[in-house]
Amino acid sequence: MNYCSHCAQPVRFAIPEGDDRPRYVCDACGTIHYQNPRIVAGTLPVSGSRVLLCRRAIAPRLGFWTLPAGFMENAETTVEAAARETLEEACAEVRIHGLYTLINLPHIDQVYMMFRADLEGSFDAGAESLEVALFEEHEIPWDELAFPTIERTLRHFFQDRREGAYPLHISDITAEDRERYFGSA
Repeated sequence: MNYCSHCAQPVRFAIPEGDDRPRYVCDACGTIHYQNPRIVAGTLPVSGSRVLLCRRAIAPRLGFWTLPAGFMENAETTVEAAARETLEEACAEVRIHGLYTLINLPHIDQVYMMFRADLEGSFDAGAESLEVALFEEHEIPWDELAFPTIERTLRHFFQDRREGAYPLHISDITAEDRERYFGSA
């Protein structure tokens, strides 16, 4: 950030008085520009014994499979964001059961909030998907999943389904975890 979004004057990166970390500060109007993590909300849509996945039509990870998810918008709840993203990416309506995985990615300032959901009716590829399909557990393209958050959510789901209970799973994915997933490239 170079200029204040309130008054257009230059900003500096400094620790404001009474704070403990650097922020963009505008000395002209006194605005402190806080930057907070982005929330990614999505669903794990289930139809019978199958899970709905979307093949990404956009970067990053173009052509890889994912659960329908995306960035939360202002003025919506996390459940609304998850349902909207599912409708946008898979042209699918879902009945959401509740929060299933909460995964912190502090190295990229994101928090994933994935909700278990029942697929209701039809589905089709939305603008951000090349295709969508239902998969049995043994059909999941594990080597073609877009993100470690998606793999972790799916692995929890299939294990929990075998055990007959679906607790909330809270975990972190660090930069080191991500490097192991994607390699050092």
